Amino acid sequence: MTSKKTALVISAHSADFVWRCGGAIALHEERGYDVTVVCLSYGERGESAKLWKQEGMTLEKVKTERRKEAENAAAALGASDIRFFDLGDYPLNLDRDAKDRMVDVIREVQPSFMLSHSKWDPYNTDHMATTQFAIECRMIAQAWGHNPGQKVLGAPQLYLFEPHQTEQMEWKPDVFLDITPVWDKKWAAIQCMQGQEHLWHFYENVAENRGNHFRRNSGGQAGGRDCRYAEGFQSIYPRTVDEL
Repeated sequence: MTSKKTALVISAHSADFVWRCGGAIALHEERGYDVTVVCLSYGERGESAKLWKQEGMTLEKVKTERRKEAENAAAALGASDIRFFDLGDYPLNLDRDAKDRMVDVIREVQPSFMLSHSKWDPYNTDHMATTQFAIECRMIAQAWGHNPGQKVLGAPQLYLFEPHQTEQMEWKPDVFLDITPVWDKKWAAIQCMQGQEHLWHFYENVAENRGNHFRRNSGGQAGGRDCRYAEGFQSIYPRTVDEL
């Protein structure tokens, strides 16, 4: 048995974890967690337009560049365990072999909590397919009859991080996390994603807006905590508590 605190991020494409939960990764790494990031694809076909506009670009070159960007971003966040499943994108190929592979990782990591995408995303079906994939893999990892002899999973919370066009995604945050102390790390990670530079300041604005929501929900002008940058999450499962 290990007492090490762990967390697991299941990211559809190689940049998603940076925009949507980079602050959570950096903050928990600073607090002694080992955060594992799994990128199901590089986003090589659907999320690499800037690279494809370069003359002589090939699929393998795009994958290589996207991997470098993601590895550099993970390092900026303090995460040393980033894994690439290379399952293709637009659409993702999430077959039974992919699920078994993911379940092995979940059981290996034994995460205290998991992070993935919103349940609904009509603009990018890879994202919502990833959420269903995460939910199913969590379920399989809890099954005693799946690969008997492996350590089964307990009941980690699955948090859904913020999608790109929130109002269209049926995503309703119930948790706000103050990432102000690690904003410099998230901003450095964001700037590693050279292939999607058009999103840098968009997600800076999102973090500022969520900082405002954190302040409001922590008490606002009646003495709430200050917060400049935050991330929002929607929890899937009930929490078991002894006090509120």
